[in-house]
Amino acid sequence: MLTTFDAIAEFDRIAQRAFGPDRTDRTALRMDAIRRPGEVELRFDLPGIDIESLDVTVHRGVLTVSAKRSEEYAEDEKPFLRQRYMGSYTRSVRLSDAVDAEQIEADYEGGVLKVRVPLTEEAQPRKVEVKAPGTAELSA
Repeated sequence: MLTTFDAIAEFDRIAQRAFGPDRTDRTALRMDAIRRPGEVELRFDLPGIDIESLDVTVHRGVLTVSAKRSEEYAEDEKPFLRQRYMGSYTRSVRLSDAVDAEQIEADYEGGVLKVRVPLTEEAQPRKVEVKAPGTAELSA
């Protein structure tokens, strides 16, 4: 039995099921997933997060991104309006078997964490040659 598989569509379906399409939780990390030849790049918005508080781990096929924003107020300051979330952020993404988890890389610049998830060679698209009967004899 043959089935079609689109890794990005599958990723989106899982994310929608796990987190819901309209998740408004302030602690949820917003993420984009971009497909490129040979890899998927995940981009997480983390403005104002210190790089030392970032933690990116891969364990048993799950990529987890965690970050923490600490209080920024001096002892003699008292906030009277607070709209920015202080505390911990976490987002977990289940990876498919088509990724090379050992080669995942991450960098953080301008408040955006970029996680590059390379695909295994087996997951790469390849052209399949279509042969006609008797073609093998003609090319020899």
